[in-house]
Amino acid sequence: MIDENGNQAGVMRTEDALRYAQQRDLDLVEVAANARPPVCRVLDYSKYKYEQAQKKKVAKKHQTQVVTREIKFRPKIADHDYATKKGHVIRFLKGKDKVKVTIMFRGREVTHPERGRDLLERLVIDLDDICQVDQRPSLEGRNMTMMLSPSKEVINGTWTPKVPPTQEELDAEAEADDNVGIVVGGEAPADPDDAPATEAEDAPAEAEADSESPADDAEATSDVAQTEDAPAS
Repeated sequence: MIDENGNQAGVMRTEDALRYAQQRDLDLVEVAANARPPVCRVLDYSKYKYEQAQKKKVAKKHQTQVVTREIKFRPKIADHDYATKKGHVIRFLKGKDKVKVTIMFRGREVTHPERGRDLLERLVIDLDDICQVDQRPSLEGRNMTMMLSPSKEVINGTWTPKVPPTQEELDAEAEADDNVGIVVGGEAPADPDDAPATEAEDAPAEAEADSESPADDAEATSDVAQTEDAPAS
């Protein structure tokens, strides 16, 4: 038996151990049933349960929910559309979310993957102070993906832009905030351009305009939510 002060009280009969605990208005709790002889401890069980609950509460404070969002680009994208979508990415990263960036190729665009890779590299350069690359660009079928996560400065709350944002960038981020295509916990509205290209569509693909349709702006979704232990500070 272990007494209320944490000291060894020796081996004794169960009746004697119970009497010892009752005389001190405490409880006799078995803590090692498989030991020979079993080990019991004298303590205030209500106080013990309260302390365990407090420890669990503190442990939860050291956990954070990590959300992975997705934003989609076309390889041929106008500067304004690019700025708007970059505003989405900045907002997600500032919210400490991970971001999956996807380049969607259509028709014969997939024969020029370097255009998508160049676009992703441009995005990384533009956001090098707020993000870190978890997964380099990789091509899977007609999609090229890259995974970004917030920088350590964002996680620690010490991030400040290297260069004050221009009014155009502020407008783009505000437009990203108001974009109806952002759906938390669901899917983005269907985009007819996302349908697989047919052979008839493949033929004139090279003659498509270099600018994006405004409808492409509504392509950000909340993708995955999971709980992870936050890094020890």
